[in-house]
Amino acid sequence: MIQGNSKDGYLGADRFGRPMVGGDPSSEGVGTTPGSFANPNDVGGPRMFSSPDMPGMPGVSDKTAWDFMPADWTYVGGESDDRTESKNWEAPAGFEAITQLEFARLGAVTNEMRRVAEREGHLTAEQVRYEISCGRMIIPANRVHLKYKLDPMSIGRAGKTKINANMGASPVSSGTDAEVEKLKWAEKWGADTVMDLSTGGDLDTCREAIIRNSTVPIGTVPIYSMIIGRKLEDLDEEVVRATLKKQAAQGVDYFTIHAGLLREHLPLAKERVIGLVSRGGSLLAKWMLHHGRENLMYDMWDEICDIMREYDVSFSIGDGCRPGGLADATDDLQLAELFTIGELTERAWRRGVQVMVEGPGHVPFDQIEYNMKIQRRVCHGAPFYVLGPLVTDVFPGYDHITSCVGATAAGYHGASMLCYVTPKEHLGLPKKDDVKQGCVAYKIAAHAADVALGIPGSRDWDDQLTKARAALNWEKHFELAFDTDTARAFHDEDLDVDTDFCAMCGHDWCSVRISKEITEWASGKDEEMKWDAPKITDALTEEQKHILEQRGVLSPEEVHRLASKTRKTMKGDKEKASCHSDYVDDEGAKRQQAETLVSIDTSEAHGLRKGDSII
Repeated sequence: MIQGNSKDGYLGADRFGRPMVGGDPSSEGVGTTPGSFANPNDVGGPRMFSSPDMPGMPGVSDKTAWDFMPADWTYVGGESDDRTESKNWEAPAGFEAITQLEFARLGAVTNEMRRVAEREGHLTAEQVRYEISCGRMIIPANRVHLKYKLDPMSIGRAGKTKINANMGASPVSSGTDAEVEKLKWAEKWGADTVMDLSTGGDLDTCREAIIRNSTVPIGTVPIYSMIIGRKLEDLDEEVVRATLKKQAAQGVDYFTIHAGLLREHLPLAKERVIGLVSRGGSLLAKWMLHHGRENLMYDMWDEICDIMREYDVSFSIGDGCRPGGLADATDDLQLAELFTIGELTERAWRRGVQVMVEGPGHVPFDQIEYNMKIQRRVCHGAPFYVLGPLVTDVFPGYDHITSCVGATAAGYHGASMLCYVTPKEHLGLPKKDDVKQGCVAYKIAAHAADVALGIPGSRDWDDQLTKARAALNWEKHFELAFDTDTARAFHDEDLDVDTDFCAMCGHDWCSVRISKEITEWASGKDEEMKWDAPKITDALTEEQKHILEQRGVLSPEEVHRLASKTRKTMKGDKEKASCHSDYVDDEGAKRQQAETLVSIDTSEAHGLRKGDSII
């Protein structure tokens, strides 16, 4: 056995060399796993839910938003002399809080904070308030959008990992109705926020429709609207001012503003393989080169903050220099911009505005932790919102997968929100199914990160499904699945009977069934997951039918048979066709599998006569 001691590098490890564990992601301590290998939970502290630092990683910042207070607030001290306690600060006479950050600094728990605590489950409303006051969490909730359908949510490492879905009409594809449909589709598949990145059509009408129909926060990149109908060179302060005021008044919850890219940074782009892949970054770089002056977004920063404060619009400080390929990752240009973003974060906090920071898009797997932790230090724990990152460049058409791999690592190492990537990334405008594929991939990444970080209760869902799987309770198994229709359709494609085996192993080889049959073992014996007898499944739903038709494995006749074998799902009642029987015995189930698939008799493969026992 490996013994834990400092000499062999297993300080604090157990006799198997397992590291000291952090929080238990199971609220009931289910199973035999020792728990998360992340750091111990530190909500209220700078590490919150975090991964252990590999050697050489930047440590946490010793500053928070409390170190960047408005100039007209007074520190009055108190018995505790704690600069992060609301009672030790005094706002100027007549001050009226507008933003969630300002309410939090005053010690007020808002209705939005209470709603966030309800949705997170593992946080109290007071913990939410404190994390917001420190700048480590935001609630993107424009005061106008709150009057519509917005359901407040949080972004911050003390909470669960969130995902964003991008959409928007382009000059060559889609329109307002299609984008609203994609919005509702993204919400269905778990998007926590949505960015409207429209660059074509009637942008104002499309944005208005999305905001009025959304239950999730909506973000925009305002520079897209700023240059519609005018030359980039004509962009000026008045256009910036008017556009931001208009979108804030519509109800946009967060703005991506690319103010961290400075004129002095531009020479660092000269040797890049793929230059600037951020639309906002490239537009502003060209503007600076044309005018020979500093980024006007940087120069206008304080004024931009004041416009956003009026409506409580949050910043998503844009990474105009994010790498567009592995060859440019973590280079001087990317990091120079990040340090400027750190300065902008401090300035926004001084003006009472909530901040999150956008991060890189293409990063080799080995560099992800550093990218997450250098931002945590430079931006003092402000929530990090990353695109992917993609860990390889050579899988166009599958970049929802290449980026999901990186997104899981990013979430584990500190990112608070993951911007999805769809199969259409780099290739074209995502369609409806692309939105679903991107959302599902990123829900996997976000959930995996939460479990790994030991966020309390984050594994409860997994534990319930594992119990259902162990009990071979297929109905509960699919009910608990994130995508019930796909799971059920894939199962019924091979065997439309819910019995104590599936078509992968068959009856005789089913390890889960064998484990369940061992009397002394707990496996498969959870009381809530018991089921009575093998059962022929219900008819396919329309969605399940569509899934199997798209796959093309079964003939149209077979898909039709599975979709019409009962009237329960087709007509909405409980009545079965007269020839239909709900239940089959085990032998009938095995016989059906043998008839519809292949023989499960493997004796000949073992050199035995047909029918002889293998054992």
